[in-house]
Amino acid sequence: MDHRWIPAQYYNNFGTYPAALTVAPGDTVCTVTLDSRGRNSAMESLATSPNPLSGPIWVQGAEPGDRLVVKVISIRPNRRYGYACNTLAGNVVDPDAVPSLPTRTLTEWDIDVDAWTARLLNPPAALQDLELPLDPMLGCLGVAARGGQTISSSTSEQHGGNMDYRGIKEGVTLQFPVFTPGGLLFVGDGHAIQGDGEIVGMGIEVSMDVTLSIDLIKGRAIRWPRGMNEEYLFAMGNARPLDQALQHATTELLRWLGEDYNLDAEAASILLGQCVRYDIGNVFDPAYTVVARIPRKLVER
Repeated sequence: MDHRWIPAQYYNNFGTYPAALTVAPGDTVCTVTLDSRGRNSAMESLATSPNPLSGPIWVQGAEPGDRLVVKVISIRPNRRYGYACNTLAGNVVDPDAVPSLPTRTLTEWDIDVDAWTARLLNPPAALQDLELPLDPMLGCLGVAARGGQTISSSTSEQHGGNMDYRGIKEGVTLQFPVFTPGGLLFVGDGHAIQGDGEIVGMGIEVSMDVTLSIDLIKGRAIRWPRGMNEEYLFAMGNARPLDQALQHATTELLRWLGEDYNLDAEAASILLGQCVRYDIGNVFDPAYTVVARIPRKLVER
């Protein structure tokens, strides 16, 4: 079944809120997300920052120990105006470089979906006529957190959350552990473009039209979010410091290779040792995100 759903309320946390929409496994949801400050396609302020979320979506039959499977079918900016930040975060440069960073303010961007570009408005002289190709992604995607916790949409954990991984884009399929009945899926924080790490604390923030396909895997628990696209399998670890996030991602990918591809610890270690690739998701928020990925062609033989 296809659901066309406009949220009546938005949340700033991943938690066990009353379901706003109920779907069955295999259903598709077409919805909208607000920008990170709570504005919609008409620039109306409908919610507050940080990162208001559309949801929660209750998935029939989902119980703790299951997995939600979410395929991102479409992400499209639904207005022309986007914004970002003009300066690097202090934690991504050497301490002695922090005083030289500019005063934090917003940059503004014109987003042209027809031309598939974002153009910097009022740029500094060195960036006159800067125009970049769009690469829409979702900064926030996940389920209600474990243990009945309510966790801010400004961070991430085992449930997913504000991971700001550039790979969460059209065509990707993600898996999330289910910690509460119904799973309670949330989505938000769309970016027209973003560099790795979200190192200025923002992508090009904009409201979005989003289409997701939602499914369910019963009785096969995972600990951390997993995903795949046409080329790679990947696992996502969220923690601070960065090495702990890497450990979570690597361990989850190791488990996946054992559970679904019959690779024992030695075989998986050999393969990962020479073929793993690491991506950085978010290094701005309280928890950092590291993604461990491996080419599908190496394991789907």
